[in-house]
Amino acid sequence: MEIFKHDAAFDFLRWRKVSLIVSAILVIGSIFAIATRGLNYGLDFTGGILISVKYEQPVDISDVRAALDTAGFDHAIVQSVGGAREVSIRLQPSRDKAADASAGTVKQSDKVAADVMAALKTKRADATMSRDPDYVGPEVGDELKSDGVTAVIFVIIGIMIYIGVRFEWRFAIAAIASEFHDTLLTIGFYALTQHEFDITVLASVLAVVGYSINDKVVVFDRVREIFRATRKGEPVDILNKAINSTLSRTIITSVFTGITMIALYFFGGPAVHGFALTMIIGIVIGTLSSIFFANPILLWLGVSKKDLMPVTRDNPELARRP
Repeated sequence: MEIFKHDAAFDFLRWRKVSLIVSAILVIGSIFAIATRGLNYGLDFTGGILISVKYEQPVDISDVRAALDTAGFDHAIVQSVGGAREVSIRLQPSRDKAADASAGTVKQSDKVAADVMAALKTKRADATMSRDPDYVGPEVGDELKSDGVTAVIFVIIGIMIYIGVRFEWRFAIAAIASEFHDTLLTIGFYALTQHEFDITVLASVLAVVGYSINDKVVVFDRVREIFRATRKGEPVDILNKAINSTLSRTIITSVFTGITMIALYFFGGPAVHGFALTMIIGIVIGTLSSIFFANPILLWLGVSKKDLMPVTRDNPELARRP
């Protein structure tokens, strides 16, 4: 037992009660934010028109909104894109003049885009449309939303099956609980901040799910190895040993992946901002949950050496257990 104490550089599980309480508060807060505020769905899911406008000189977002309000587009969503000279204007369906385009054709959306540009030019003559407006019908948006939810559900179910087959049930429960924890916190961030949630962000949520579970599998594999390789040792010491022995790998992977996502966020252009931001948030949450959530859950479930070691070689069921 003394060996584990000397090998473990940090006693992470010393703070397990605090970390589990913090995680519970964050999960409850995320669920509350999702239920009350909802997600700020992007054009991919809501349908409508997206107009990209470029100015020769810096422009204030409030001035753009004021020009649109004057023209009757008082529910337009205006966001700065890539600096102070470019803005995106989103007109969602069933809102004022945007309803005419969302209920009609691409040709009608072009007319609405022309009306928007005319309204902007009355305030600033240097406003120009940087590219053709994007139009998504409400039916297509609803289909993408339902397909996206289905994809997330199938991914989580698939991971649950994989974890259930690969690990003893206590490990499986801890890993699955961590997966829901990380996914809820990531989506909760979008509900709380009201950042736009589009199809790119959904794809990055799925990537976060895979990244997170991979980190847990690495740590849990190490836990099993140490349990099997030792005769004595308290579960808390073995879990601490496993976390510390995989800590350098976890940090290196997280840091280099995070650096890539930060570079993508700042230099990849607005089209990938959502993807990069979600990955950055997911990497931070997934790394911390591997240390401060998954292993405390595993300890709380009462994992021990006898859960992994077969009692008799004649029992095929025990011999099959990983």
